[in-house]
Amino acid sequence: MTWLLENAALRPAGDRLAALWERPGILRIPGAHDPFSAVVARDTGFETLYLSGGALSASLALPDLGMMTMEELIGQVRGIVRASRLPLVVDGDTGYGEALNVMRLCRELEEAGAAAVQLEDQVLPKKCGHLSDKLLNDTDSMCAKIAAARKARRSLRIIARTDAMASEGLEAAIARAQSYVAAGADAIFPEALTDEGHFRAFAEALDVPLLANMTEFGKTPYYTAEQFEAWGFKMVIWPVTSMRAAAGIVRDLYAHLAEFGGQEGFLDRLMARKDIYKHIGYADYESLDGSIAASVVPEVD
Repeated sequence: MTWLLENAALRPAGDRLAALWERPGILRIPGAHDPFSAVVARDTGFETLYLSGGALSASLALPDLGMMTMEELIGQVRGIVRASRLPLVVDGDTGYGEALNVMRLCRELEEAGAAAVQLEDQVLPKKCGHLSDKLLNDTDSMCAKIAAARKARRSLRIIARTDAMASEGLEAAIARAQSYVAAGADAIFPEALTDEGHFRAFAEALDVPLLANMTEFGKTPYYTAEQFEAWGFKMVIWPVTSMRAAAGIVRDLYAHLAEFGGQEGFLDRLMARKDIYKHIGYADYESLDGSIAASVVPEVD
């Protein structure tokens, strides 16, 4: 069955995400930087996806400094949701502006099918949460953005991210998070925590779902989903891992082609044609038109 024939009405994506929050256990959320990675994640068994602003910016060959446009984000959201049909948590960076911009972002994301928006308390030019010298918005201004998002949303869930740990310390970061919940945030994302005690402290201080960021090459040590769950967190994301994996193998492929003049010797690292077709549902699309003969996949792959 393809999305072209999907007749059953899905519950709003935000409500489906909230239902997953209510289940026991931690929600494991891989980053999906494009629609194909989204369907592969779905077919692997994941139930929710995350679209990272950093991963999408990098795929556009742009730095994660707030240079990406809202239209570029919404287009990718639409493609990922259409392909996967899974609840998608979307990195909304700083909201693409102030209160009215945040409201428009929420409505545009809902129209594209997103389940949640993540808003962070940095100011432009914003940075990756694991870099130094981040500039923070004041608490009242961030709360105004959250209140604006709450006013605009219908089912979209609001995840407020605070980057205050590095510059203001643990107690101030928790105080910010508590203010964000009071302003209307449904969940909290404390960024760049550096030890178990920080995670436990947030869980003890807040009674909303908490999101842990298990990115690579950052300030947070490598913890497992089970550890985050034991410390009181409800979600864990691996935001840029799929993009980094894809970029790494593409770089190796180009080096191989440049050295050997062909792909022989590299084929075992490539996804076979039949597997790509299986993930995208090639035969399902083909069967929609009875006049198209089924294609035969060469066995050499």
